[in-house]
Amino acid sequence: QVQLVESGGGLVQAGGSLRLSCVVSGTFLDVYNMAWYRQAPGTERDPGKQRERVAGITSSGTIKYADGVNGRFTISRDNRKKLVSLLMTNLEPEDTGVYYCNRDLPPGSEYYWAWGQGTQVTVSS
Repeated sequence: QVQLVESGGGLVQAGGSLRLSCVVSGTFLDVYNMAWYRQAPGTERDPGKQRERVAGITSSGTIKYADGVNGRFTISRDNRKKLVSLLMTNLEPEDTGVYYCNRDLPPGSEYYWAWGQGTQVTVSS
Protein backbone atom coordinates (compact mmCIF):
# COMPACT_ATOMS: atom_id res chain seq x y z
CA GLN A 1 0.00 0.00 0.00
CA VAL A 2 1.32 3.40 -0.97
CA GLN A 3 1.83 5.89 1.83
CA LEU A 4 2.45 9.61 1.49
CA VAL A 5 4.03 11.63 4.29
CA GLU A 6 4.20 15.40 3.89
CA SER A 7 6.26 17.70 6.09
CA GLY A 8 7.91 21.10 6.18
CA GLY A 9 4.94 23.39 6.71
CA GLY A 10 4.77 26.13 9.30
CA LEU A 11 3.88 29.72 10.11
CA VAL A 12 5.74 32.36 8.15
CA GLN A 13 5.35 36.02 7.39
CA ALA A 14 4.48 37.22 3.93
CA GLY A 15 7.59 37.21 1.79
CA GLY A 16 9.07 34.25 3.61
CA SER A 17 9.96 30.80 2.31
CA LEU A 18 9.26 27.17 3.12
CA ARG A 19 10.38 23.87 1.65
CA LEU A 20 7.83 21.08 1.71
CA SER A 21 8.78 17.43 1.41
CA CYS A 22 6.74 14.40 0.49
CA VAL A 23 8.13 10.93 1.09
CA VAL A 24 6.48 8.16 -0.89
CA SER A 25 6.66 4.57 0.29
CA GLY A 26 5.22 1.32 -0.98
CA THR A 27 5.92 1.88 -4.66
CA PHE A 28 8.56 2.98 -7.11
CA LEU A 29 8.14 6.66 -7.86
CA ASP A 30 9.81 6.74 -11.27
CA VAL A 31 6.82 6.12 -13.52
CA TYR A 32 4.31 8.40 -11.85
CA ASN A 33 3.46 12.01 -12.55
CA MET A 34 3.31 13.79 -9.20
CA ALA A 35 1.79 17.02 -7.92
CA TRP A 36 1.35 19.21 -4.90
CA TYR A 37 -2.17 20.25 -3.98
CA ARG A 38 -3.54 22.89 -1.62
CA GLN A 39 -6.73 22.71 0.43
CA ALA A 40 -7.76 26.24 1.23
CA PRO A 41 -8.96 27.10 4.77
CA GLY A 42 -12.62 26.43 5.43
CA THR A 43 -13.11 24.22 2.38
CA GLU A 44 -12.31 20.88 3.96
CA ARG A 45 -15.93 19.86 4.39
CA ASP A 46 -17.20 21.29 1.13
CA PRO A 47 -17.41 18.46 -1.42
CA GLY A 48 -17.57 21.05 -4.15
CA LYS A 49 -14.19 22.50 -3.19
CA GLN A 50 -11.51 20.30 -4.67
CA ARG A 51 -7.94 20.45 -3.59
CA GLU A 52 -6.22 22.90 -5.91
CA ARG A 53 -3.30 21.60 -7.90
CA VAL A 54 -0.46 24.12 -7.46
CA ALA A 55 2.44 22.33 -9.14
CA GLY A 56 2.99 19.16 -11.11
CA ILE A 57 6.02 17.26 -12.35
CA THR A 58 5.85 14.40 -14.83
CA SER A 59 7.88 11.20 -14.69
CA SER A 60 10.17 12.72 -17.33
CA GLY A 61 10.58 16.00 -15.45
CA THR A 62 8.19 18.31 -17.27
CA ILE A 63 6.85 20.89 -14.84
CA LYS A 64 3.69 22.98 -14.72
CA TYR A 65 2.54 25.50 -12.15
CA ALA A 66 -0.76 27.12 -11.31
CA ASP A 67 -0.89 30.73 -12.45
CA GLY A 68 -0.79 32.15 -8.96
CA VAL A 69 2.43 30.42 -7.93
CA ASN A 70 4.43 30.50 -11.16
CA GLY A 71 7.77 32.13 -10.49
CA ARG A 72 7.50 31.67 -6.72
CA PHE A 73 7.21 27.89 -6.27
CA THR A 74 9.62 25.23 -7.50
CA ILE A 75 8.69 21.56 -7.62
CA SER A 76 11.31 18.83 -7.84
CA ARG A 77 11.62 15.10 -7.42
CA ASP A 78 14.25 12.58 -6.42
CA ASN A 79 13.11 9.17 -7.61
CA ARG A 80 15.91 7.34 -5.84
CA LYS A 81 14.91 8.83 -2.50
CA LYS A 82 11.19 8.62 -3.40
CA LEU A 83 10.92 12.29 -2.54
CA VAL A 84 8.87 15.11 -4.05
CA SER A 85 9.67 18.62 -2.87
CA LEU A 86 8.10 22.05 -3.17
CA LEU A 87 10.19 25.14 -2.53
CA MET A 88 7.89 28.04 -1.80
CA THR A 89 9.33 31.56 -1.88
CA ASN A 90 7.87 35.07 -1.59
CA LEU A 91 4.89 33.54 0.19
CA GLU A 92 1.58 35.38 0.24
CA PRO A 93 -1.36 35.08 2.67
CA GLU A 94 -3.34 33.50 -0.18
CA ASP A 95 -0.91 30.57 -0.11
CA THR A 96 -2.28 29.53 3.28
CA GLY A 97 -3.73 26.03 3.42
CA VAL A 98 -2.96 22.38 3.93
CA TYR A 99 -0.60 21.03 1.31
CA TYR A 100 -0.71 17.48 0.04
CA CYS A 101 1.21 15.51 -2.54
CA ASN A 102 -0.21 12.76 -4.69
CA ARG A 103 -0.30 11.51 -8.23
CA ASP A 104 -1.02 14.21 -10.77
CA LEU A 105 -4.52 13.23 -11.89
CA PRO A 106 -7.79 14.97 -12.84
CA PRO A 107 -10.08 15.97 -9.97
CA GLY A 108 -12.22 13.12 -8.78
CA SER A 109 -10.01 10.43 -10.25
CA GLU A 110 -10.34 7.03 -8.62
CA TYR A 111 -6.64 6.40 -9.06
CA TYR A 112 -5.30 8.77 -6.45
CA TRP A 113 -3.30 7.08 -3.75
CA ALA A 114 -4.65 7.40 -0.22
CA TRP A 115 -4.08 10.99 0.86
CA GLY A 116 -1.55 11.70 3.56
CA GLN A 117 -2.12 13.96 6.51
CA GLY A 118 -0.84 16.99 4.66
CA THR A 119 1.27 19.78 6.05
CA GLN A 120 -0.16 23.11 7.21
CA VAL A 121 1.19 26.32 5.71
CA THR A 122 0.09 29.57 7.28
CA VAL A 123 1.27 32.90 5.86
CA SER A 124 0.63 35.99 7.95
CA SER A 125 0.34 39.43 6.43
